[in-house]
Amino acid sequence: MRTISFVNMKGGVGKTTLAINVADCLTRMYQKKVAIIDVDPQFNATQCLFSGEEYVHVLKSAQDTILTVFDTEARAMVSSVTGATPVQPKELEDVKLIPKHGLHVLPGNIELYRLEMVAGEGREFSLKRFSEAVLEPQGFDYVIYDTPPTPSMWMTSALIASDYFLIPVKPDPLSMIGIDLLRSIIERKRKAYGLTLKCLGVVFTMVERSDSVLHAEARTNLLGNSFWKDHVFSAYLPKRALLAKNQLEQPFILKIDDYELRNSLKSIVENILEKVGDE
Repeated sequence: MRTISFVNMKGGVGKTTLAINVADCLTRMYQKKVAIIDVDPQFNATQCLFSGEEYVHVLKSAQDTILTVFDTEARAMVSSVTGATPVQPKELEDVKLIPKHGLHVLPGNIELYRLEMVAGEGREFSLKRFSEAVLEPQGFDYVIYDTPPTPSMWMTSALIASDYFLIPVKPDPLSMIGIDLLRSIIERKRKAYGLTLKCLGVVFTMVERSDSVLHAEARTNLLGNSFWKDHVFSAYLPKRALLAKNQLEQPFILKIDDYELRNSLKSIVENILEKVGDE
């Protein structure tokens, strides 16, 4: 099983779009068993994969979300009939992913915001324990973690559970500035927790034809960096208004009638498979 965190501290760089479509491509083209774990409290990946009605049903029917993994405290459930009844947290082994579009999804939950993540209490290892208790025994080939655009405990937990991290980035100055800072933060986490985490690389996303010079300059800058020069994907994801417009209705690139876009995604996934030794 290979586990990959998609990370960037800046929002709006196509991180979730790339994560969902890499997962879909691995499933659709390579017949891999893939889990998507939405660790972002804004749950954008979940909103792309579930309609509003479907997600409401998930919550009302008490199906598992990312909150189930992290919420380890017993709570009181108040009823006008029975009064206050203690509710125990769910055992990780009993957490179930939801089949969706050929993928297996643990949806996000905005209620993550109410949890206090205090360093030292061990909650940051929740995803690692979940991976070992549930995902590995179920024979997943790949686990994709869509992380929040902040250096939070949620991101830390995903990194602890991951073998690799991948950075989607727009080829513009504001998006490029934070890459070295992100790397330094991840490096501190790697040392602090004794991780064997590896950098898969940087994938340029939302590349516009009209900004070919900007894209070329961004690529040249990274290739001139002593660290990043060996971590730049040759393939990139072009920007498409249709993809952004229909993301909540049809998020999958392989279903879009756009040869360049589909081919770009396939090339990115081929590069990932090569880098993780799954050729």
